[in-house]
Amino acid sequence: MAITASPFHHPVLLFSTPPLQSSSPRTLLPFPLTPPPTSRFTLINTSRQAATPPAATLRVVFAGGGTGGHIYPAIAIAEAIKDASPDAEILFIGSDAGLEAAAVPSAGFTLSTIPPVSPSRSLLSPSNLVLPFRLILAVVASFRILRQFRPLVVVGTGGHVAAPVCLAATLAGIKIVIQEQNSYPGLVNRLASPCAEKIFVAFNGCVKHFDRKKCLVYGNPVRVALRRYVSKAVARSHFFPKAGSKNGEDKAQVVLVLGGSGGAEAINIAVLNMYYEMLLQHKNRLIIWQTGADGFNEMESLVKANRRLHLTPFLHEMDLAYAAADVVVSRSGAMTCTEILTTGKPSILIPLPTAAEDHQTKNAYIMADVAGSKVLTEDELDSSSLEEAIDDILGNESLMAEMSERALSAARPDAASAIAQCILSLVYPSSSK
Repeated sequence: MAITASPFHHPVLLFSTPPLQSSSPRTLLPFPLTPPPTSRFTLINTSRQAATPPAATLRVVFAGGGTGGHIYPAIAIAEAIKDASPDAEILFIGSDAGLEAAAVPSAGFTLSTIPPVSPSRSLLSPSNLVLPFRLILAVVASFRILRQFRPLVVVGTGGHVAAPVCLAATLAGIKIVIQEQNSYPGLVNRLASPCAEKIFVAFNGCVKHFDRKKCLVYGNPVRVALRRYVSKAVARSHFFPKAGSKNGEDKAQVVLVLGGSGGAEAINIAVLNMYYEMLLQHKNRLIIWQTGADGFNEMESLVKANRRLHLTPFLHEMDLAYAAADVVVSRSGAMTCTEILTTGKPSILIPLPTAAEDHQTKNAYIMADVAGSKVLTEDELDSSSLEEAIDDILGNESLMAEMSERALSAARPDAASAIAQCILSLVYPSSSK
C-alpha cells in the first residue's frame, strides 16, 4: 500500500529508528503528549442521532473505552484534530457502562452508545455463551451510527467496545487507524490491525507485533488539560479547602495516590495501613487518594476523616491533581507513565504483576531509567516500604528537582498533534507537503 509522505511522519519506523520529531529534537521515549471545545456537550443514544451531515465535512469517529488508558488517548487526539481543523465533527462510540460515559462528555465531545461486548474473564462463564450475539448486536448498532454520521476515518484506541466499531467500519469501507498505548498490544488492536491504514504505537518494541510498514512511533498522546499550567496553590485549595495555610506552595507536601479506574487493591491496602501515621508525623503532608471504583466503599468505611486527606473513587480533574502533587504513587500503565512524564512529577511505581506480557514491569523500569522513578514490586510493597519510599523522595529536595527535570526532558508533548496531522494527511492526501 502506497504511503503519502508528509513532514509529520515517515512510512516505516523500526526498532533502531529514533522516534519521529514534529518540532525540536527530543529524548527517545518509549511512551510519551488548543483548548478543548467550549460548545455544550451531550451524551446521546443511538436512537437520537442528529441529521446526516454534509459530505464535505471532516468527520472522525473515535472508538475505545472501558478504562482511562483507552479513552484519554482518544480524547487527546480528538482535541488535536479540532485544534488543527476547528470545523471537524467528532463522534465517540462507546458503552454507557464504561468510563467513557462520563469522560467523553466532560471533555466536550458527543458520545453515542452501543451494547456492551465485554467478555467474562472466566471462559466457562455463562455470559460468554451469549457473547457472539452481543457482538452482532453491537456491530449492527455501530454500522447504523457510521452510516448516519458518515465519518471519513475511524480511530480505534482499544478496549472491547472498539471491536464492533472497527469491524463495522471495515464492512462499510471506512478507513481505520489504531493507536496502541502499551509495549504489548491489546487483543482488539491486534485483531483490527490487518484492516488499519496506519498504526500509531508508543514503543519501538511494539512494532514487532504489527505490520511494520503501517507502524509509526509517536508516543502516547496526552490531553491538553495536562499540558496547561495550573498554579499549585490553586490546585491544592481545590482538594483541601479546609487544610489551612499549610496547603500553600512553600510548605505543604502532597502525595497523589492513583488506584486506577478499577482500583489497585494492593496499593489501597498499603496506603490504608500507613496514611494515618504519616499524616500524624508530618503535619505538612496531604494525601489525594484515588481508590478506584471497586475499592472506594471499603476504603471509605475504614478511613478516619481527616482534612488533609482527600478520598475519592475517581479523579476527573487530573490536571489539578498532578499540579497539586509533589510525588505520585501509582501502577505503571503506559498512559499513567506518560502523564507523569508530561507533568514532570517524581513517582513511585508498583507494576501490576498480572498485566499481559508483564508490560507494566517493563514500563516501570524504563521509567526508572529515564525519569529516576522508584519501583516497588507487589512482593516488596507494604505500608513500611511505601512510606519509606515516599520519605526518601519528599525528604530530599535536590532529588525531587532532579526527578522532575528528567521526567520533563523525556516527555513527548507533541504526540497528539503529530498523530492528528498524520490522520489529516491520510484523509486529505493532496494536502500533504
